Amino acid sequence: MNKSTITAPNPQLIAYCGLYCGTCAKYKKGKCPGCQKNDKASWCKIRTCNIDHSFTNCAECYDLPMADCKKLNNTIGKLFGLIFKTDRLASLRYIKDKGEQAYATKMVDLDQMAIKKGQKI
Repeated sequence: MNKSTITAPNPQLIAYCGLYCGTCAKYKKGKCPGCQKNDKASWCKIRTCNIDHSFTNCAECYDLPMADCKKLNNTIGKLFGLIFKTDRLASLRYIKDKGEQAYATKMVDLDQMAIKKGQKI
């Protein structure tokens, strides 16, 4: 991906699960509106849970430690993490610790959709 095609960091482009849509090829090509605006993604239990609780993403959850969440750590999420080598829990911890704007900026700077497994940032 060409760095010049990346949009400015925007916290509203953080998906409910912690991925950053602003660096996604489908988003940049206009083929996806991003998680927050993707009404076709009603199948996603993570999205539904966040909407039901009025959260902007899982980093706001107070019910369980994120590592114990069955919705966040479901088979599809684990497969997605394996394929793309992403660590959504690390991404959500970063959001919780440093804030959404800092995370969006970091993902744009790194040109990544999420923190990579084992990545130190």
